[in-house]
Order: sequence, then C-alpha cells, then structure tokens
Amino acid sequence: MEETAVNNSASSSELKYQIQLNELEATMLDLKVKVDDLTKENGQLKRENNQLKRMPLFVAVVVDILENGEIYLRQQGNNQEYLTHAPEDLRPLLKPGAKVAVNNALSIVKVIGNIYDSRVRVMELVDKPQETYADIGGLTDVIREVREAVEYPLTNPQIYANVGVEPPKGVLLFGAPGTGKTLIAKAVAHEARAKFIRMSGSELVHKFIGEGAGLVRELFQLAREHDKAIIFIDEIDAVGSMRTNDGTSGSAEVQRTLMQLLAEMDGFDNRGNVRIMAATNRADMLDPALLRPGRFDRLIEIPLPDKDARLQILKIHSRKMHLADVDFESIAAKAENSTGAELESICREAGMMAVRREGERVEMADFAAAVRKVKNEAVAENRMYT
Repeated sequence: MEETAVNNSASSSELKYQIQLNELEATMLDLKVKVDDLTKENGQLKRENNQLKRMPLFVAVVVDILENGEIYLRQQGNNQEYLTHAPEDLRPLLKPGAKVAVNNALSIVKVIGNIYDSRVRVMELVDKPQETYADIGGLTDVIREVREAVEYPLTNPQIYANVGVEPPKGVLLFGAPGTGKTLIAKAVAHEARAKFIRMSGSELVHKFIGEGAGLVRELFQLAREHDKAIIFIDEIDAVGSMRTNDGTSGSAEVQRTLMQLLAEMDGFDNRGNVRIMAATNRADMLDPALLRPGRFDRLIEIPLPDKDARLQILKIHSRKMHLADVDFESIAAKAENSTGAELESICREAGMMAVRREGERVEMADFAAAVRKVKNEAVAENRMYT
C-alpha cells in the first residue's frame, strides 16, 4: 500500500511538472512571436528614421551636355542654371530635356525621366473600344480616307515609301451632331496597332496663364514616347476657333493654347509616328491656320446617311434584338434626314415599346411608333434652338 501511494505521488508530481513545462513552452512561443513583431517594427522605424535624415532632392532639367563632360542643368521652380558632373553609370542615360534629381551639392543623383501631368496620363487609352468598322453603317468612302490617312501610315508605312509619297499627317472630321465622327475614332482606336490618346478640346482650356499650352506640350511629348500613336481631339472648336482680339484674359489664354497646338502639329520638332484626328460640329468656326495642309491634310465631311446607309445602321443597332416581321426598308424610308444617333435611338425606343406592352419580340408597329416619337423630338429640339 505504501509503495502504491509513493508511486501515485510521483506520477502526480511528474504530471504537474509536465503541465508547467507545456505552459512555459507556450509562453516562450508567444514571446517569440512578439519579438518577431517588435523586430519588424524596429526595422520599419529605422528605415523611416533614415528616410527623414536624408537630404532632400531637387528636380532639374538637362539643358545640354558639354564636350568636356559637364552637364548644363536648369533647376525647376526657380529656373537657376548651373554646371555639374554626373557619375559614369548615369552619363549614358542623360540627354537634353531629361529630368534628373540633384542633391544639395547640385550633383546628379539619379535620372527620373519625364513626369507628366495626371490629366495628360488619363487621356492615354489603355483598353481598346469594342466598336469596329463593321459597326459603322455606310460611310464607306469616309472610312477608306480615314484609314489611308491615320491607320495605314502606322500599320503599313512601306506602301507609301514604295510610291515615294508622304502620307497625310492629320484628319479633321466635321458634320452635323450624331453622324458618327466619334464612332469612327473609336473604330480606328480598335483597329490600329498604336497607342490611342483621346481628349476633348475643352480640357485644354484653363484659367491660369500657360496651363493649357503646357498640357498640349506634354500631350504631344507623351505621344512621341511611343513608337506609334494617334491623338484624337474631340470638339476641337473649343480651343481652335478663329482668333479674335476682344481684350479678355480668357480669350488670350485660349489663343496661347491654340498657338502651342499649331506649333506641335507643324513646328520644328519632328512629330514622328504621331497621327492626329479631330472632330467638330462647327468647321466654319475654326482658325484658318489650323485647317491648312500640313496640319490637317484631309478635311472630311460626314454627311447624313442616305437610304442604304440608314438601312445598314438600323440592322446594326437591331442585330441583338428579338424581332418579329420587321420591314427595315420601310423604316429607313420613313426616317429620312435622320442621323446615325437618331437611328440608334429609334431602335432603342422600339425595344422600349415592346417592353412597355410586355411583348417578347419587337414588331413593325413598335418601330413605326419609335420613328414618330424620335422625329417629333428632333423637330421640337430644332425649333428650340432656332
């Protein structure tokens, strides 16, 4: 009995020590995790401390590289100019116009390349539009001229070299609203294997002196960075209207922006493989200097669609619709003098008529009602603006 009691006591002590050992091991693991966290936090604080202790760097622009190896810089902000040297590993990266970071000793620390205004960066089209040339009804001759002037010089320049002719540099599309000018630009952006940069003319009109001209300059500089690029300026009349002398600062700023645009389109700087497209509803308002050959070599009017074109447009915009027996030729005849946008609206309104009566298919009566609705609205709108 006594031996059994001793054994039980020993087992109990051993179990108690084992529990304490497990608790100590768990505590040690927790402390290790805390040590790791504190070590990471300490490292982060050291890096931040070192960052705070670093001398600030200033941005300067390389004006010229002299024959003796000295670098002629102009500091941004205060326009101070000075000569300095660059490390051997940075020297091959330097060229006139490059932006560099300099320290307090005015020594070049690194090359930072070009920095663009964020408003210019968002103009660069990343995702291609879904529209193609097949989505454009009619306008066969217009599409051919646009492709010859914009797309082919970038995708197949050899055909121009074989003939020995310089391709057109720019295309201006003009016509009534809703005739398909922007749609053509979207199709070009989809088909051309080039960087597409789109903007509105009103985006270049700014309050402060020189801001609009600076955006134009950076826009073309961004385009020249790419091997192939297309610049599309929608509603160009906002910045390219005829120059007048009304004495206001706003008009003077618009004129400065226009002059910068003219210089970029046909100045001393080589535009490279950069093609320009523009669209406007008011070609009569544009400055003659903008329209001369060498800037916009082709002025293409986008007419109202004829009957065959209207038929194609109606079929394009109704191809996903569930149709009953619909006579599109009759609808095209009734929709005389309609723009492409109005024809698209007719298809949409016909679908809404079918939705309203809870039908499963769009019928001829729906299209007839849609034609009357859209044409009456168009007439009312014209009366309002006349």
